[in-house]
Amino acid sequence: MSEKILHLQELATMVKGEIVGDQDLMISGFGPLETAQPGQISFLAKAAAKDMIMDSQASAFLVPMDITESSKTIIRVQNPYLAAAIIQNYLLQKPFVAEGIHTSAVLGSGGSISEELSIGACAVIGDGVTLGDRVAIGPGVVIGNDAIIGNDCVIKANVSIDQGCEIGNRVIIHSGTVIGSDGYGYATDNEGVHIKRPQLGKVKIGDDVEIGANCCIDRATFGVTWIKSGTKIDNLVQVAHNVIIGENSLIVAQVGLAGSTTLGRNVIFGGQSGASGHLSVGDGTMVAGMAAVHGDQPAGSVLAGIPAIPAKKWFKAAILFGKLPEIIKDLKKLKKEVAQLTRKDGSE
Repeated sequence: MSEKILHLQELATMVKGEIVGDQDLMISGFGPLETAQPGQISFLAKAAAKDMIMDSQASAFLVPMDITESSKTIIRVQNPYLAAAIIQNYLLQKPFVAEGIHTSAVLGSGGSISEELSIGACAVIGDGVTLGDRVAIGPGVVIGNDAIIGNDCVIKANVSIDQGCEIGNRVIIHSGTVIGSDGYGYATDNEGVHIKRPQLGKVKIGDDVEIGANCCIDRATFGVTWIKSGTKIDNLVQVAHNVIIGENSLIVAQVGLAGSTTLGRNVIFGGQSGASGHLSVGDGTMVAGMAAVHGDQPAGSVLAGIPAIPAKKWFKAAILFGKLPEIIKDLKKLKKEVAQLTRKDGSE
């Protein structure tokens, strides 16, 4: 996995961990518990599964703080999952290698393109495009006129970035995604004919954003559709025109955000959930999978259901829904008993 060989103490310092065991170990890679080899480090997410360490061949383990001792070398950390990600990324990190411009790529005129980049086969770069340092453009990528792409970006195969869009630094965009397609905007006349509204804005992507495969992020009607720094978007997500997604938000697969939705910081939308548009979702809100948000939501909301309501209320309602046949049966029985009592009272 990596040619780097690091002293265990370096890794412990990196993740603010405490070593219990052999502090002089040298680590050359990372592996899952089941397949890790001697010389590698692995991790255990939950203390309840600590016996799994005994069956692993890894030389050291990242473990939760409530594991205080072990017959094998451990690094105690607050969040093993996070610590594992930090170490694995460090071990996999490689210096950028500029492969230059493939002979089949097409470059427009009037742009500003760094010499330290890679442009793959059949890529098309429009006029006036700015490409920063250490940018990797995959095969078949199309970048429209006057687009701007920052430093250290990875644009994978067959991505389309339309004219005037702005991509920040250290952005990863996976294959098949379209940035800056026209927003879905129409005005309807008295005869029911739909007249297209010009989509004249752009898309702006902040630093350290990752966008999955086959996503569509529409340009604004006017102004900007804005994905702010640190946000991570899964595959098959639709972001409509003039949507704003706040910093460090998580948007899971098949989410749909309708036009002019505004999300705050650290918002989470679970898989297949969505928002109806022209609404605001406050900081730190969590939306459960398949939920449908239809109105403004205050910061810190936890939502579920269709339409989305506070999750605890929805879960209680869902449990009752499953019991409806029994409830109706009991209700019919009670109505019958009441009717019998009423007739009996009347006969007396």
